[in-house]
Amino acid sequence: MNPKLALFLLLPFAAAAQCNLSAYKPAPGLTAAQSGDSLVVTWTGERAEQLHAVFALKFGQPSILELAVRKTPTAKWTVLGNGLTPEFQVTTGKRRLSEQQMAPLRELGIALTPDVIEREKWFAFWDAPLSVPGRTGTNLDLPRKPEEIRHDHATFHTTTCKVESNGARLEVTFPGVELGIFSGELRYTAYRGSNLLRQEVIVSTKEQSIAYKYDGGLKGFQIQDDSTLVWRDSARGWQQYGFGGSPNQEGVGLQARNRLAILQTNGGSLAVLPPSHKFFFAREIETNLGYVYYRKDTEKSFAIGARQPEREEAFRPAGVTDAVWTRRVAEARGDIHNYALYNAPPGTSQRMAVYFYLSPRDAKTTQPDIMAYTHDDVYKPVPGFKVLVSHFHFHFNEQLSDAGMDYQPSWLPTFRALGINIAILADFHSDSHPTDIARLRLDEQKVYFEGSRRFSDRDFLLIPGEEPDANFGGHYMFVFPKPVYFTHLRKPPVAPTQPFQETIAGFGRVYHTTTAANELDLLKQENGFVWQTHPRTKGSAGYPDATRNTDFFNSDRFLGASFQSLPVDQSEKRICEGRCLKLLDDMNNWSGPKYMISEGDTYMKHPDDETYPQLVVNYVKLASVPKFDEGWDTVLKAMRAGDFYNTTGEVLLRNWSIVGKGTQSAFNAEVEWTFPPEFAEVVWGDGATVDRKILDLTTMAPLATRKLSVPFDTTGKKWVRFAVWDSAGNGALTQPVHFR
Repeated sequence: MNPKLALFLLLPFAAAAQCNLSAYKPAPGLTAAQSGDSLVVTWTGERAEQLHAVFALKFGQPSILELAVRKTPTAKWTVLGNGLTPEFQVTTGKRRLSEQQMAPLRELGIALTPDVIEREKWFAFWDAPLSVPGRTGTNLDLPRKPEEIRHDHATFHTTTCKVESNGARLEVTFPGVELGIFSGELRYTAYRGSNLLRQEVIVSTKEQSIAYKYDGGLKGFQIQDDSTLVWRDSARGWQQYGFGGSPNQEGVGLQARNRLAILQTNGGSLAVLPPSHKFFFAREIETNLGYVYYRKDTEKSFAIGARQPEREEAFRPAGVTDAVWTRRVAEARGDIHNYALYNAPPGTSQRMAVYFYLSPRDAKTTQPDIMAYTHDDVYKPVPGFKVLVSHFHFHFNEQLSDAGMDYQPSWLPTFRALGINIAILADFHSDSHPTDIARLRLDEQKVYFEGSRRFSDRDFLLIPGEEPDANFGGHYMFVFPKPVYFTHLRKPPVAPTQPFQETIAGFGRVYHTTTAANELDLLKQENGFVWQTHPRTKGSAGYPDATRNTDFFNSDRFLGASFQSLPVDQSEKRICEGRCLKLLDDMNNWSGPKYMISEGDTYMKHPDDETYPQLVVNYVKLASVPKFDEGWDTVLKAMRAGDFYNTTGEVLLRNWSIVGKGTQSAFNAEVEWTFPPEFAEVVWGDGATVDRKILDLTTMAPLATRKLSVPFDTTGKKWVRFAVWDSAGNGALTQPVHFR
């Protein structure tokens, strides 16, 4: 036995930490055993490596007496930490309904009753609960008050634990966690086949209107001669800290690339990282705010963990001339009144998680092993598919007009480095002159189209889309299979002075829309498509529900709505479960095939941003990326056919199909995942209700590809869709297939 472990086992404990093992089932590569006042959990990781964690209780405080790893079952254990205790800190504020949501609701004549406010506030994007006093006119019930904000640290009061087998994972749970207004339990999860160890508190609150952020980690690491924290900076340069400085009062946030810091000690490594997507609430930018931390507590000990900072940080120019730079920075880099945090509705079980990764190798060798869980923060190529993203306000036309047609914007290499093949832009929203109906807008469109042509390539296509908020209600995306010149007014003039269609020298055919009817005519005539952007939130609050019976919604030109991780509720097992997925199912019960198009709805990007974890993408069935001058009709036809799926990137679908009929039907799919998988589901609707069948995947290994088959009955079904979700909250979902 390691001498340090033996020393800790001799320490006095308030009570025997006898764990309840009644739900534990011994299994190869995943074992738990009581050893006096400690619990020893051992599991097999990647490359047949052996890992173990020794848990104990000291005066009601859960502790990790030892974290260790070895390359083979007969090798010597490499101790990565001992005498460790978990730490969690939560900052809470008050969730408020935003004026951005109230404006469209008022226009629809929806009274802002207490029930409406209670329902809609949980979809707020434009909210910053920690910004005191707040900016007048942004939210209901301002100003914010300092006493609304609380900072609390977790305390633990328990005398026992519970050990439970759950497929190919083992869970160790300690009750008795108090975290300010939250209470619940602490849980550690070890996964057979993975070197990951998940530490989380699962807590709830009875308080109303709570928004929060959290930090979580481990403290008590002993500073040894070789203790070194290693990370890559935002420029991908390797950095390190040897704990030779003076003690810290607070955690030091590291702007580490890939949200990853690695402690190198005793010849091995212990990494810390947050969940790759569920950790991030919606923002308009992806500035790296520092999502991992260290804290030197004394000359002999330190802590490491994952964190969310309390506010945005404004920096970096986004233009060239002073006037353009100032305006862009103020909009896309400087507003601290939009930092919404997570939702915590009363009684929901919020899972505040952090991951540790145990390795017998040094930090630089370990880093690629960890990055395999996010494919190195790249949307991995899948044969027969191209990666498409949508809805970005880059002010491309203004950039090129300001800096010259051959100015390469910073967002372009950012997209290409992520593995993106097709990007649908959304200029003419808060930039340029979207409501101009004359030459000014047409000249700007010409720059927009030429810029998109100039920076498209053989494997990369820029599609010049637009997000009007004119006559269809709320905000929506217009996309055509080629450049189309058009103008739009939200309300028609008393006496229209322009025809619906005309030919103008230098531009060719130009359209002028003033009503929902001729907006639909434009889409039909030019084979364009439309979908509702940020449905049921932001400037589309109340939509598309309010227009579900219109001709345009029920037209085949209306593709559906956009999918984005907004809001984030850590009690949900799926990304955007309560808003996006519920709407997807509702739309397909209301009408014909409607889909979810993953969107960003973000502003400027730079290569040193942390863009990957805050983006959901579309994999579209395409043999190749079309050239700009050929048009992108093949892209839009594949989307109209539903031949694409949404994914965070960690779960990928290689193919899928429905086989059989009636009671003999099954949904088949070949699925690849990285994090340990959680479940697959077939979801269906009959035109009025929605139901699902769940296939448990907890017995399956991480970092794997499997062929799945979920039997279901098509009888009486109108449509069906398929999804797979992993244990970190990542997922992939197909579009609904209609039977009738």
